[in-house]
Amino acid sequence: MIGCRPGGTYVDATVGLGGHAEAMAERIAPGGKLIGIDRDAEALRQTRGRLARFGKAVVLVQSNSDRLAAALDEQGIDAVDGVLFDLGVSSLQLDDARRGFSYQRSGRLDMRMDPSTGPSARELVNNAPLKELERVIRDYGEEPGWRHVARAIVRTREQREIVTTDELAGLIERAAPRTVRGRRVHPAARTFQALRIAVNDELGSLEQGLAAAFELLAPGGRLVVISFHSLEDRMVKRFMRARSQGCICPPDMPVCGCGRTAEAALLAAKAQRPRQAELDRNPRARSALLRGLRRLEPPA
Repeated sequence: MIGCRPGGTYVDATVGLGGHAEAMAERIAPGGKLIGIDRDAEALRQTRGRLARFGKAVVLVQSNSDRLAAALDEQGIDAVDGVLFDLGVSSLQLDDARRGFSYQRSGRLDMRMDPSTGPSARELVNNAPLKELERVIRDYGEEPGWRHVARAIVRTREQREIVTTDELAGLIERAAPRTVRGRRVHPAARTFQALRIAVNDELGSLEQGLAAAFELLAPGGRLVVISFHSLEDRMVKRFMRARSQGCICPPDMPVCGCGRTAEAALLAAKAQRPRQAELDRNPRARSALLRGLRRLEPPA
């Protein structure tokens, strides 16, 4: 969907372990440039080895998507042909118990995508006021048992500090209403998602990153986003529809009064879902939603 072409300049704003970046780098040769950005230093370390064969055509930068414009300015780039966001947590982060992201692995609570900055999930769980915990679990996890879970966390931390992922997952499972325990997914899944989003300010970073990416697009450039839960997808959907909406005057008005013109065109009317062949290769892609837009030429 991003339509990489030889000689173009592209950004993978969430490069992770470099799977998308590698495919993009192959398509933009010869003469292309790819900037890969990620806040996770360990991911960048591994990705450098994977992409070393592309030499100076690929530049990796440790930064966050909300600082996209500054990261590209440091590279002397003021316009690009495409930007890709692949949101959420990476396999590297989920599979390493030491990072504290997964309720399925025992490790110290952390969840920071950049472990060198900001408060961890352990600090949030043990120090946040009850109302703040309720808000995070309700709004970021869309957890129907948010009140039960938040209060169970507070009761437990009054007796002892909550230190590990399995401690937290266990108390959530015990606190969850029976209707929640009967779900196909683990009762802790939504709360772990909520804490991760809060710790990394994922929605705030996405909002700023989308705006910065669109401003950097050259005419004809594409912005493509892969999201994995409804909060992200709603934000992406609203952003792209706003940029692709033209005149909003009533149809019976003889002359446009709003003066609004579309800045972009959607690449597909609806979010695209992975095909079965991709799910067979990567079951974690089952909830992926793909959306994209193309920046239009400014009006004459």
